[in-house]
Amino acid sequence: MKRKIAIGFEGSANKMGVGIVTLDGTILANPRHTYITPPGHGFLPRETAHHHLDHVLPLVKSALETSKVAPEEIDCICYTKGPGMGAPLQVSAVVVRMLSQLWKKPIVGVNHCVAHIEMGRVLTGADDPVVLYVSGGNTQVIAYSEGRYRIFGETIDIAVGNCLDRFARVLNLSSWI
Repeated sequence: MKRKIAIGFEGSANKMGVGIVTLDGTILANPRHTYITPPGHGFLPRETAHHHLDHVLPLVKSALETSKVAPEEIDCICYTKGPGMGAPLQVSAVVVRMLSQLWKKPIVGVNHCVAHIEMGRVLTGADDPVVLYVSGGNTQVIAYSEGRYRIFGETIDIAVGNCLDRFARVLNLSSWI
C-alpha cells in the first residue's frame, strides 16, 4: 500500500515553515525561517509577508531535498488558512495555489489552532485532550466533543500571547527569546 504524503505550509505569523509528513504522522522534513525584528519592535504584517516571500521557495526546495520526496509522490498540499496575520497568510495561500496547479494536487486548508492540538496529539499519543491554547491572538480552553473541536472558554479582552508581546516591546526585549 502506497504511503500517503502531505506537504504543509505554515505562515500565520513571523515564522514561515514547510513540512512534509506521512499520514501516520512521521515528519520527513520541517524546515522553517523566522522573521526577527530588533528588540522592542513588533513584526508588521507587510514586512512579515515580504520575509515569507523571500524564504518560501528555498524552504520548499529544502523540504523536498531533505525528505527525498518528489512532487509526484505528494498526495495533497495543506496550508494554514487562519487564524493569523492576513498578509503573511496570503503568501502561503498564493504559493499553495500555484503548486496545486503545477503539481495537480488538491488543497487542504487547515485551522491553525486545531493543527497545534493535532500535532500535540500525534507527538504525545493523547486521546481527546482538553487544551489550554495560548498564542499571540488566542487564549482558549478547547476540547474535542461531539465529533469536532469546541471552544469552552476564551479571553474576551487580550490574548495572553499578545499581552506578553506588548510587555516585551515596552521593556525593549527581543521578539526572539
